[in-house]
Amino acid sequence: MTERLGSDAAGLARAAEILRAGKLVAFPTETVYGLGGDARNGTAVAAIFAAKGRPHFNPLIVHVADLAMAEAVAEFTPRARDLARAFWPGPLTLVLPLKPGSGIADLVTAGLDTVALRLPAHPLARALLTTFGGPLAAPSANPSGKVSPTEADHVMEGLSGRIAAVLDGGACPVGVESTILSLDPPTLLRPGGLPVEALEEALGAPLESGGDAQKPNAPGQLSSHYAPGAAVRLEATEKRPGEVFIGFGPGGPEADLSLSASGDLVAAAAALFATLRLADRLATVLKAPTIAVAPIPEKGLGRAINDRLHRAAAPRG
Repeated sequence: MTERLGSDAAGLARAAEILRAGKLVAFPTETVYGLGGDARNGTAVAAIFAAKGRPHFNPLIVHVADLAMAEAVAEFTPRARDLARAFWPGPLTLVLPLKPGSGIADLVTAGLDTVALRLPAHPLARALLTTFGGPLAAPSANPSGKVSPTEADHVMEGLSGRIAAVLDGGACPVGVESTILSLDPPTLLRPGGLPVEALEEALGAPLESGGDAQKPNAPGQLSSHYAPGAAVRLEATEKRPGEVFIGFGPGGPEADLSLSASGDLVAAAAALFATLRLADRLATVLKAPTIAVAPIPEKGLGRAINDRLHRAAAPRG
């Protein structure tokens, strides 16, 4: 049975105890719920891949409690340190050279000489990392390729009985995974909860785009990902027969569900995965084979929303 732990001191202590025993605990971050295991314990990391059904060539993000813990894991250039100080804690993951002797399990990095690092902003995640006292490997807490969880109930729907515990911290406020950036040169590997515009302003230059769905060097690069059971049709300006329609903003066809009736991209990002789950349930009830989604502006958090929607709509192997 998967334990459901509260966000109080007793729940934190129990979660840290489970992690020290090499077992898995899902916990909230400001982006989505992560499936945490001791990043230095190869058996625990292997259990993450097994619980999710995740391909072993797909690296994991390592979550840390503070910059000092991050610097024990990776080599920081002055630019990387400046970005960490500007945007941590927060929804930014930095891909940096792995420090020799860091103790990070090989499976975490998928055998690469780099590691993806993040210092989450959610107070419960930070409290867990501090109580545990070490780095946690933590991809999203859902079966691989499926819709990411933004509530503890979502975690239980996908992983109950396959992991030891869920630390319940309520709904995740950002709602899409972190932005992933590599450096030298600064390259966007995945848009996410930190808008690209904020990074470009801090760097004083536009970002390059990178990432390879066949040989990922960071999480979230697989072409088919975040997928509900129904097919997904994007840029929909009309509702066709046999579709559940997700709207955005005022106007347009009558929507079954809406990411944001006012067109607020922050609210839409926070609602994205929960809305996809609701649409998938509605599609099952109505025997509708397709979920149609209204156009989303390609700016700010809209870039992250569109990235997730395009991967949800991609052909599935």
